[in-house]
Amino acid sequence: MQPVFETERLRLRPFELTDARTVQELAGDLAVARTTLSIPHPYTLEAAEQWLTACIGRKDEGDGYPWAMVIKDSNQLIGCMSLNITRPHNHGELGYWIGPPYWRNGYASEAAQRLVRYGFEDLHLNKIWAAALSNNQASWNVMRKTGMALEGEFKQHILKWGQYEDVVFYGMTKGDYEQLTKQTI
Repeated sequence: MQPVFETERLRLRPFELTDARTVQELAGDLAVARTTLSIPHPYTLEAAEQWLTACIGRKDEGDGYPWAMVIKDSNQLIGCMSLNITRPHNHGELGYWIGPPYWRNGYASEAAQRLVRYGFEDLHLNKIWAAALSNNQASWNVMRKTGMALEGEFKQHILKWGQYEDVVFYGMTKGDYEQLTKQTI
């Protein structure tokens, strides 16, 4: 069973099929599609429903944990924070998107820090990593705030909308995490 987490301002809960319309509206924004590796534009309601069905299936199989990011005070869904697990290598990929009305509020960093803690302390992962388009500085700032370090940049790594884009990779090992938590105690 996928846990529900609460941070200072957020509740991270499993997605439900009833979230489809809000997911379509938020993730369907051109600004979100422009800054992510794989969200298409336009993003239809049918695509959102298919994505949510896949999320629920991955959660049940234990290899992917997508959480709906919800503001506690208003119960407003604002985005997604996920931890996708590769069991044979004992690592997880942190992925996320937030609807533009909620950008620049620190929500992604707040949620990411909670999931990094979950990944290392509860799932006992050896490594957590994340990737972003190299021109998406807001995304790699989130990675840095979790304690991840730049591991490299892959030049022209993906083809997005007819143009090759560079991708940056950030990561943290369990040892890095333990060292970081010792420093903050």
